[in-house]
Amino acid sequence: MIRHGFDGGEELLKPAYLAPPVEGFPRTVLVTFQRKAAEALERRFPVETVSTLNAGVELPIYRFSCQGRTLGLYLTVLGGPATVGLLEEVWAKGAEKVLLFGTCGGLDPDLPAGHFIVPTAAYRDEGTSFHYLPPSDYVEIPTADRLAAIFDELELPYVRTRTWTTDAIYRETPGKAAERRAEGCGAVEMECASVMAAGQFRGKEVYQFLYTADSLAGSRWERGLLGRTPESEYERYLSIALETAIRL
Repeated sequence: MIRHGFDGGEELLKPAYLAPPVEGFPRTVLVTFQRKAAEALERRFPVETVSTLNAGVELPIYRFSCQGRTLGLYLTVLGGPATVGLLEEVWAKGAEKVLLFGTCGGLDPDLPAGHFIVPTAAYRDEGTSFHYLPPSDYVEIPTADRLAAIFDELELPYVRTRTWTTDAIYRETPGKAAERRAEGCGAVEMECASVMAAGQFRGKEVYQFLYTADSLAGSRWERGLLGRTPESEYERYLSIALETAIRL
């Protein structure tokens, strides 16, 4: 089976072949899944495009200064394969730490829409992670303690929980949701297991926080904030990501 075919040898196509190092590239980079968060950054800071990524279309990477720190930010795309492919280019260009932030579906009925989550482990219901780590049900997240400590410092309400990473956003069945919930997964998303596995393989620090949008905790899907998040919330999520990044 493909999930038992992990090969830790060197790859034929190395990221640096297509994404060579960039002088002055930020060591810490924020990764957002929401265009409005990237637009909020452009309104708040003078930014410059330090490089671009290739995901079928060119995606700019912004460099800016915040509280005396040089940081980067770019808008990524959905799904483990694409997200990891772009991260590989970012690491090859010079990044050492990345902080991803974006929405998730809630599996815990007690979590309201908009609540913050610090994932502690990710269920590998995708394919990308199996190219970076040997088979297992979950990818443990060694950066969770540090991220939780920063959230404590910022006095932000959050929960620590496992998450379910799936490739199939429209095939989250009640049976699968119940299985993951029984194992302690409070959220479902599409990238966490993939990015954490890739980061561990490459020896990079990967952090990720989530905030609930829709809910799959009951017998019916509940839309919650999905697709109707207030503009002010994107500003808030960006502020939290920035405050977190400068502490990493």
